Amino acid sequence: MKNQILLVVKRCRFTGVGGLLSYKAYPTLLNCSASNCTHDRTYVDACTLSIVQNKIDLSEHKTTNSLLKTKGDILTRVKLTTLQQRRYLGLASKLVNSASPKVQPYLKLMRMDKPIGSWLLFWPCGWSIAMAAPAGALPDPYTLALFGTGAFIMRGAGCTINDMWDRDLDKMVARTKDRPLVTGQITLEQSVIFLAGQLSLGLLILLQFNWYSIFLGASSLGLVITYPLMKRVTYWPQLILGMTFNWGALLGWSAIHGSCNWSVCLPMYIGGICWTILYDTIYAHQDRSDDILLGIKSTAIKFGDDTRFYLSGFTIAMLVSLITSGVLAAQTWPYYTAVGVVAAHLSSQIYTLNINNSTDCAKKFVSNHRVGMILFVGIVLGNLMKKKLAKKEVDGNITYQSIDTINCQ
Repeated sequence: MKNQILLVVKRCRFTGVGGLLSYKAYPTLLNCSASNCTHDRTYVDACTLSIVQNKIDLSEHKTTNSLLKTKGDILTRVKLTTLQQRRYLGLASKLVNSASPKVQPYLKLMRMDKPIGSWLLFWPCGWSIAMAAPAGALPDPYTLALFGTGAFIMRGAGCTINDMWDRDLDKMVARTKDRPLVTGQITLEQSVIFLAGQLSLGLLILLQFNWYSIFLGASSLGLVITYPLMKRVTYWPQLILGMTFNWGALLGWSAIHGSCNWSVCLPMYIGGICWTILYDTIYAHQDRSDDILLGIKSTAIKFGDDTRFYLSGFTIAMLVSLITSGVLAAQTWPYYTAVGVVAAHLSSQIYTLNINNSTDCAKKFVSNHRVGMILFVGIVLGNLMKKKLAKKEVDGNITYQSIDTINCQ
């Protein structure tokens, strides 16, 4: 009978139940007499099942406690992350969140809580203004202020136009489903009136410049309006965005000199376009899965897993264009040092980029603010260095002339 009981125990082990039995349970089964096992076979099975059930209940209890503990840890981490985000929330976001409920939707429509777009629009303007400054001089602060204000207003107008075109698509994308036009906080008619006000302010700023700049600036309006449609017809909407966002590389120079020096401005403009394709492709990877389902096109979808390869190519094209612009503008070593730092920064972005991680893509995208700032500082310092080099050259010429005069005597 012991063999029969042993078989029961082995069977339980084979099915995995025996693994739940404590070693203390085995003597109870093995010490059963033949008669007990014959007459109380049901009792043995019941005992075995009772022990197993107790072990299962204990296991489930431990598992439940473990899950509750894990859930508690996750909730604690989420709360800590939320607190950190609130602590380090940008000034712009705080201003928008504290605004009146009637005003807040309009501020969100123009993305006032996300100023990175305004900076990315401004930096090409700043590059051009700084490059156009006289040798040894700082860029004109009044012109920089006008362009900064214009970048803020026109970037907001571009966001309004974009949301008007995409209001039916935005509600199906996780990142954009809370935009004011989607949630109904602002109607289409209200957004049209708001857009008219934005464009009027933009025109008012543009009228502060010379006529060449006024016509040049007004000619970019077609790109501003049509860009949001490009994602429906081509995989290269980032190219059109680059042409739009970097128009300031042409406009900044003309605002200072009354016309464009195309040999300097055009390479800078091309370099800016390559830069925009780079950072907006990274940005577009956040919505790639949603865009594929909706039939929206982008360079993120076109490049796919080869994104790093393509972005490396655009980075090289950007650097070559910036170097060409610097050479033709007679820039000095601080400018080329800044270009080198930009190259290192972009290389790091591309090398560490995880296109399947939305958080990483957003972080890389925002870091491009530093790229624009580094190059701007390099242009300013390089321009200041021109005066010192020119003075040394003049002093050297005077010295040579003096020597020649002495030799002639």
